[in-house]
Amino acid sequence: MAKKLLLFIFLIISLVSSAADANRKFTLCIDPGHGGKDTGAPGSKSVEKNINLSVALAFGRYVERNCPDVTVVYTRKTDVFIPLYERAEIANRKKADLFISVHTNALKGNHSMRGFETYTLGDGRSHAKKENLEVAKRENSVILLEKDYKQHYVGFDPNSPESNIMFEFIQDKNLTRSIEFAKMLQTHVCRAANRPNKGVHQQNLAVLRLTSMPACLIELGYISTPEEERMLNDKAQVDNMARGIYNAFVQYKNKYDTHMTVPYKTISDPVSETPEPVQTTGTDNMDMQASADNPNKDNADNTANPERNPKPSRTNNAEKKPAKTQTVARPTGRIDKAQPVFKVQIIAAQRKLKAGDPNFRGLEGCEFYQENGMAKYTYGASNNYNEIYRLRKAILDKFPGAFIIAFKNGDKMDVNQAIREFKQNRNK
Repeated sequence: MAKKLLLFIFLIISLVSSAADANRKFTLCIDPGHGGKDTGAPGSKSVEKNINLSVALAFGRYVERNCPDVTVVYTRKTDVFIPLYERAEIANRKKADLFISVHTNALKGNHSMRGFETYTLGDGRSHAKKENLEVAKRENSVILLEKDYKQHYVGFDPNSPESNIMFEFIQDKNLTRSIEFAKMLQTHVCRAANRPNKGVHQQNLAVLRLTSMPACLIELGYISTPEEERMLNDKAQVDNMARGIYNAFVQYKNKYDTHMTVPYKTISDPVSETPEPVQTTGTDNMDMQASADNPNKDNADNTANPERNPKPSRTNNAEKKPAKTQTVARPTGRIDKAQPVFKVQIIAAQRKLKAGDPNFRGLEGCEFYQENGMAKYTYGASNNYNEIYRLRKAILDKFPGAFIIAFKNGDKMDVNQAIREFKQNRNK
């Protein structure tokens, strides 16, 4: 009887914990490496700590602007010294879902090395190149600047070669995801900033060892190479690298976030998402949407491969009235399902939501369709692309990642094809 009671209590606790976890925000911890008395690697005209902070803050701004369902935590936002163990403790204390440590590389005596690389936790033996060992030694050497470092890093000596194999038997359940995210970083940053790809490596880095979530340490470039140092201090390149990190984060979050998810898309270039209007021969102008609004391109929410026959359903507005309503007029005309029907997709969830759910942010009459095991919610519906385009613009302050999708005869279709059909029908 006692065993059954304990089992019952355990199940209740598990269910409560799962429910609480499902409703909390995704938390991202950004760690600008070094700071304060720890300047990091020196260049001829700059120091590492300032470059790290510049890119980290730019990356954080991308997330804060475009991902309102993400809590961003920084280990530092100014030029202050934070011990390595405290950086990890900040992430652990905030129960971060992902940890990113931003650093700048250097190679003594080498003024030609270039490239971007990412590190995850490991023993370093599978990538036992001399330069990788130097990275571990340099990044871990800050330990010696900390008071009572021996107390915080028991058995860890940053000057000892044995320290680089001491984690051989440590099991890290987050390693697989860390490596996958590292690969995403390499792909997106190298593409966005035109950086040489130096690959993903594993090393015994103390700041990663102490975190309890998927974690990566990135090396932006080589401050010891004059060309690289100029690049690392260039505002446009700082933005490019930050955008690349953001794109990798979006891909990772859309794949692994088990909470309420908003279908954020990567940013393909630094220009505005909203293109110039394109004129048609119809009675009014058509505000055309760029490929950045196309969910079939670079969308980690997997809407590029929809299941056939998604069936839109309307939430029951009688269930619960929202406390506040969004004063955005939806199209009210008759809808011909034999023609493309355009809608604005706003959120995706692993569970069905009741009308008035806070995630709708005051919008009434939202619909959903099932796809890839998710309930994907839309707002508005019209055969007139212009109306839905304007509707999307009107709610971007509430849903920055909202994008337009299209259906025909109840089946989801390629939105670009739908736009072409709309133009053809208008020109008849």
